[in-house]
Amino acid sequence: MTCVLFKLCLLSALVAVSQSNRLGPTSHLCYSRFLDHSNLVFLRWDFDLEAEFITFELQVRTAGRVGLGITNHYTNVGSDLVVGGVLPDGNVYFSDQHLVDEETLAEDGSQDAELLGLTEDAVYTTMRFSRPFCSCDPHDKDISSDTLRLLSAYGLDDTVKLSREQTFIKSLFLLQVIYHDVVDDPQETIIHDLEITDFLIPEVDTTYACIFLPLPIVNKKHHIYKFEPKLLEHNETMVHRILVYACGNASVLPTGIGECYGFDPAFSLCSQVIVGWAVGGLTYQLPDDVGISIGTPLDPQWIRLEVHYSNFNNLPGVYDSSGIRLYYTSQLRKYDMGVLELGILTFPLHFILLGAESFMSYGLCKTEKFDEMNGTPVPDMQVFGYLLHTHLAGRSLQAVKYRNGTQLQTICKDLSYDFNLQEIRDLPHLVDIKPGDELLVECHYQTLDRDTMTFGGTSTINEMCLIFLFYYPRNNISNCLGYLDIIYVTRELGEDASENPMENLMVMDNVEWTPENIKKAEKVCKESQQTVMIKTLDEQIENTTGWIPDIIPTPRGSCLESSGGKVEPQDKTPTGFRAVPMALYSLSIPILRPLPLVALLFLQGTLSWLLATLQDRV
Repeated sequence: MTCVLFKLCLLSALVAVSQSNRLGPTSHLCYSRFLDHSNLVFLRWDFDLEAEFITFELQVRTAGRVGLGITNHYTNVGSDLVVGGVLPDGNVYFSDQHLVDEETLAEDGSQDAELLGLTEDAVYTTMRFSRPFCSCDPHDKDISSDTLRLLSAYGLDDTVKLSREQTFIKSLFLLQVIYHDVVDDPQETIIHDLEITDFLIPEVDTTYACIFLPLPIVNKKHHIYKFEPKLLEHNETMVHRILVYACGNASVLPTGIGECYGFDPAFSLCSQVIVGWAVGGLTYQLPDDVGISIGTPLDPQWIRLEVHYSNFNNLPGVYDSSGIRLYYTSQLRKYDMGVLELGILTFPLHFILLGAESFMSYGLCKTEKFDEMNGTPVPDMQVFGYLLHTHLAGRSLQAVKYRNGTQLQTICKDLSYDFNLQEIRDLPHLVDIKPGDELLVECHYQTLDRDTMTFGGTSTINEMCLIFLFYYPRNNISNCLGYLDIIYVTRELGEDASENPMENLMVMDNVEWTPENIKKAEKVCKESQQTVMIKTLDEQIENTTGWIPDIIPTPRGSCLESSGGKVEPQDKTPTGFRAVPMALYSLSIPILRPLPLVALLFLQGTLSWLLATLQDRV
């Protein structure tokens, strides 16, 4: 069914491009997802980026009312909800509403949703409507490129009230863009699985299991054009992330399965990501002119497969065989793809204070040495996709590009990040990165639920700040990560600073943090000089330094005035439904604590190497 829907979607997309008008009551919708665990609530949608309109079709197994809208991060109160249904006498009702409390709906003064179809049969109630991305109604939530929390609801009858048992919330990235036009896989498609086999998941909250595996052996160049996760159904909740790293062909690699960041540093070799998956992600297909090259002397022959497990309940005797499935072909594409990892070096020097309503961290990348480290001039990098990654305290991320000291654009962002929805996303337009550009990653955290400091680390209950950029043509640079000057930060906060970076972290871990000095610490961290660590596929490392530039916020787009009614910021319209006079077209996680600093340093197997790097800088 998914394949058929996708074929229809591609055909309709061609028509939509030529006509460039809003999706109507008969248009096929490209995207779909179940919104509940029991597969009772099914959503289809599509959008027009130029017209800034989106069309939804909600299909629910019920003969009562149905509703769809967007909710807030922490509460359903104030949620934007479109409600409709078919009365026993056959009349249709439909209304743009909002939640005034957890159960009570009130009609918006401005009706910004346009009904395209509403039917009921023996099994389903189906409602199709469109709305602008941004209306002028303060009760409406904007449709944006951020993660959105969709609220869906239904009732067994037409009573205008929400029931907790029939209300569901699911995070979705609605404005995804498909850049591949191939309906069927290439004729010469070959499948290859990279997986850990029968691995006994330890009875601890976090495990990074690594194994080195060969890539497919081919006698000429091929391109990987699609990949997807391989997850055992009963282990899905324990697998947090899967990454595949390319190894330099001169690397001496260990055998068997080992802890990636434990006491044997050999299991952390290879750092250039070529494909990846994280919680909430699905199958990903590359644009039609881009592929991951294998089979040439310049391509890796071996990879490191890294599987991150989160066994928070310490379940014993759980075996797993997760991995990544690759689809590759001899039908070559125009460009070879690469992945550039940006953000903050994952290490305790990245710290987040406890009890913070908001705490910003920054990771700087300076590309001025890319040509030198690559061995040849680096062509302009054309970024077409990205993957965002923080852990549980993360609330938003963005990557910003600067050239000659001037901010040019936001490469990618999600101001409503959800840890449980980490999927690869395509950009609506290519972003070019030239050697000499500076790239800044900003991560926003909230730690109101924590009573100790949070440090950078590999555990899910510690933190990361990473963005993976998917680009072409490929070069030899794998990482460009920044970290702050902890000695400067300690001194500026009025504490006695040590030349040993770890001792400074211990000092700050014992400070009593108030809202005022949390903000001061955030400011000092941003003003600190950053060390930028650049790494190549062959594990060559070069350090440079730089300063964090300011980020100029992107102006918010204008809203679209509705013809459905007057905008009333203090809406006093009584609860009710707008009549539809026209004939309608008939449509057939537990509470967690971050690891203490001492335990974190003990577990972090790369400590000695990183300390040496820091000492070289000092």
